[in-house]
Amino acid sequence: MKVHHLNCGTMHPPRAPHCVCHVLLVETENGLVLVDSGFGIDDCADPPGRVGPVRFITRPVFVPTETAAHQLDRLGFRRKDVRHIVVTHFDTDHIGGIADFPHARIHVTAAEAFAAFNSPTLQEKVRYGRQEWASQLNIVEHSPNGESWRGFAAAKQLDEIAPGIVLVSLPGHTRGHACVAVDAGHRWILHCGDAFYHYGSLDGTHVPRSLWAMETAVAFDRKKMRDNHSRLAELYRSAEEDCSSSRHTTRRCSNAPRRPPSLPARAPAPLFRRSPGPRGSGAPHRHSRTALPRGRPAPRHRRPAHW
Repeated sequence: MKVHHLNCGTMHPPRAPHCVCHVLLVETENGLVLVDSGFGIDDCADPPGRVGPVRFITRPVFVPTETAAHQLDRLGFRRKDVRHIVVTHFDTDHIGGIADFPHARIHVTAAEAFAAFNSPTLQEKVRYGRQEWASQLNIVEHSPNGESWRGFAAAKQLDEIAPGIVLVSLPGHTRGHACVAVDAGHRWILHCGDAFYHYGSLDGTHVPRSLWAMETAVAFDRKKMRDNHSRLAELYRSAEEDCSSSRHTTRRCSNAPRRPPSLPARAPAPLFRRSPGPRGSGAPHRHSRTALPRGRPAPRHRRPAHW
């Protein structure tokens, strides 16, 4: 399967490296598949109504051309060819774009669907209060139980979509958070959603305090969040050559904000090896955030007038 890496939403959290909404576009024999969807056209048109006050913390730029729908147009695909969307969880910056593909089936864990559409706790009422519109779409719930994948205890092959797509249960950030593994042929790509915010959680380097505070504050289960960090760090250190990770990083997305030419590129970490595709090919990254070199300001975008 051919995998394109897209940035479907640039964000500038205060006192933190800029972040992207990393989306995978997968070409399968059964049509196109998206893993997460970033912000959508409606989010860009109505940030107060669709995203709400959290936008003042994450500070997205809301550029319509970054949406998955517009990027598919530029790549020469038809939006109606997106048959399936697998979402890691139901936070707005991961599901906003699913509204642009009304014919697609939306795949999610049953635990996450329960949290999003029933909101059994006050935290979840606040978190998912603006996502009720998603319940009207074609939601397919999955319970990843019994199978394992690369040491993760609960996983499910999504053969109904295509062989080589695996939903890996990894709750912590939310009640039903999951990672999505995609067999790209030469290696597996593990889309980690929000299982970690910064690569420092894996390689032991410094995690910006603002991102650490944000990740901790919104976690549904902080112990599981830390356990996930440990498990993913173990996978990272194992340096398996046929497995790479993706998260809120700018390294993999061809349309992510570029590092100014005067700034040296960081040497890549030994594992989660990045796909070597050319810069403009659409090869990119988790909503994982990758820091620019310390002391260098992240590029800023002019905020739209509706801010």
